[in-house]
Amino acid sequence: MEHKYLKNVVTLSLDVNQCIGCNMCINVCPHEVFTTSDKKVQIHNKDKCMECGACAKNCPVAAIDVKSGVGCAYAIIVGKITGREPDCGCSDEIDCC
Repeated sequence: MEHKYLKNVVTLSLDVNQCIGCNMCINVCPHEVFTTSDKKVQIHNKDKCMECGACAKNCPVAAIDVKSGVGCAYAIIVGKITGREPDCGCSDEIDCC
């Protein structure tokens, strides 16, 4: 079964120009979000990202940015664990969930 979270809400970003192609992000990502193309890493499927932060923490050149522990996916997981309604901080003005 393929893991996907809410569409278009992930905070993940990659500066391809800064990437040195070490593939550390590929090695540590639990959901295969990244691929390699022309000796550089690319985001293959951003919606599979669970915002764990492993990629950013292991990137030696800080080419990856992700706000780990935040976002709608995290809110849904915490809501399920605690039995409460998910709250990702979205407002009615921002339709992200």
